[in-house]
Amino acid sequence: MKLLKTTIWAVAACLMLQNCAKKADDQKEEAAAQEQAGREIWTKEQAKEWYAKQGWLVGADFLPSTAINQLEMFQAESFDTTTIDKELGWAENIGMNTMRVYLHDLLFEQDSAGFIKRLDTFLDISKKHNIKPMLVLFDSCWDPFPKLGKQRDPKPGVHNSGWVQSPGFDALKDSTQYPRLERYVKGTIAAFANDDRVLMWDIWNEPDNTNNSSYGKVELPNKVDYVLPLMVKSFEWARSVNPSQPLSAGVWAGDWSTPETLKPIEKAQIEQSDVITFHNYENAQEFEKRIKWLQQYDRPMICTEYMSRGNGSFFEGSLPVAKKYNVGAINWGLVDGKSQTIYPWDSWKKTYTKEPDLWFHDIFRKDGTPYKQAEVDLIKKLTSEKSS
Repeated sequence: MKLLKTTIWAVAACLMLQNCAKKADDQKEEAAAQEQAGREIWTKEQAKEWYAKQGWLVGADFLPSTAINQLEMFQAESFDTTTIDKELGWAENIGMNTMRVYLHDLLFEQDSAGFIKRLDTFLDISKKHNIKPMLVLFDSCWDPFPKLGKQRDPKPGVHNSGWVQSPGFDALKDSTQYPRLERYVKGTIAAFANDDRVLMWDIWNEPDNTNNSSYGKVELPNKVDYVLPLMVKSFEWARSVNPSQPLSAGVWAGDWSTPETLKPIEKAQIEQSDVITFHNYENAQEFEKRIKWLQQYDRPMICTEYMSRGNGSFFEGSLPVAKKYNVGAINWGLVDGKSQTIYPWDSWKKTYTKEPDLWFHDIFRKDGTPYKQAEVDLIKKLTSEKSS
């Protein structure tokens, strides 16, 4: 009898061990499958918890004054760390703590290791100045025919005369290039997925912009039909490498007052974003209206483009509104340079032969003096005040 009991106990113990081992294996498989699938879109609570740790975010869409576009900023031959360091220092001195910085798929294709190394250097310089950049992967604005190598010189008096799209016309229409774009998204984000120097990832800037006033005649027909599925896929690629930072793609034009008034691409942008981002280049009242529209999604908000003086969007109008609602505020342009964004959008149609009296974008001249001292004083004041 004793022997029988011992045998039963031994069998039971063996079964228990087998069940434990199976359970452990199942848990490992489940974890591996989850890791392979990537993370989910953040809950509202996760997004709010992240945002609460950031403080009030204020910065600019940044391109060093010596670069005409994303390619010139990051290609090895023109990567200008001296200017980047100097100009980010000016941003730090007025209380800015973030920058929105555009990358490009061709940089990764050209030399992925070198590009990642230069981006790492840029992040080191940013950290030195207490700035956590938001990194933009794709962009539908301006020239649809990007080319590697030496970039063209600016066209005198023309706003963003050398800025290029990513992906360009050819890659966007050619699905055989999508695996290359997938490698770019996954490879770039994976390299910095747990890096606290990176604020967040902006998946696609103004995805449905067809550049009607500049390159509209040479744009890909039905461009948005190509962009929408690729943008959604890009969010999936990004989440697959489990970034610790939030993902977003900002709405920028149209009626966002209700879910029913959203265009399909805007609906996808909002649904896929961990944190809501948006653009507004209009007056303070319109800026506030847009914030109220987007409050219905109950997620943190960052305005990733604003401040176009000639269009009625000023620091003194929009920045206090952003602070009132605890909305991050990133204006277009830091230093007047090769992008020539002191000239208005209509410089594509109208000739400007001298610096405009009213700058459209940008804060500093190339020597570091402010375009308007009162603006710099306001930014300093608002960024130094404790949020209520």
